[in-house]
Amino acid sequence: MPRIKEQLDINLELACRSDFIPELPGGRERSLFIARHGAVDFYHYDFYSQALAKLERFHARDQRDVLGMLAGGLVDRVRLRAMFAAIEPGLLRYPAIEPGAFARRVAEIATEPCA
Repeated sequence: MPRIKEQLDINLELACRSDFIPELPGGRERSLFIARHGAVDFYHYDFYSQALAKLERFHARDQRDVLGMLAGGLVDRVRLRAMFAAIEPGLLRYPAIEPGAFARRVAEIATEPCA
């Protein structure tokens, strides 16, 4: 894998979905099918999980990505707040996360009008 990473000049990080924020209930069921190649099925990672992970990290590109998900109808503002509420109690197990700041980011983006 390191050789392929270098050849393609890409950033590749192996990580488990729960390494960054608690896993959202029903995430697998919300993962949208992309394609099947041979015996392998490809799915989008749950858009609510993506949006919340991006809001926790909060880079400028992440903010644009979440606004794009909202504008494109991939994520609903009310449900995004509900998904955050579902994982908020579990944030205590993630010492790198500041729950208050994370909650403010979710509330802010979930109330902004789409551009």
